[in-house]
Amino acid sequence: MDDLHAAMPFTQLLGATTVAVSKEEVRLRLDWDATRTTAGGALHGGALMGLADAGGGLCAFLNLPEGAVGTATISSATNFLRGVRDGHVEAVSRPLQVGRTVIVVDTEITDASGRLVARVTQTQAVQRPT
Repeated sequence: MDDLHAAMPFTQLLGATTVAVSKEEVRLRLDWDATRTTAGGALHGGALMGLADAGGGLCAFLNLPEGAVGTATISSATNFLRGVRDGHVEAVSRPLQVGRTVIVVDTEITDASGRLVARVTQTQAVQRPT
């Protein structure tokens, strides 16, 4: 994916950047910035969830079955495991199940030291032409 921001404009607002993109794995990065934090200085959970949703959505899109035109998140479960107060996070999204009507994606978010920050499992509906 040469231009993540053109394909998914929210990622520009969020500040996400592409590390690597393939059908098997999507890696996005988000740098710590004071504008993305809670009152305590940790990266906001919404920023982490937004990063995971973007990575998971792109991963699902790259795994669309023949004849499908897009995806939409229909469920997402996040487990937060540690706060991030500096550096960056990296989200790695991988398909768990690719079906005709839904795609399930697992996303691990790690900090700059490689420690697990959050784990997100999301289900993406497969959209067909109307």
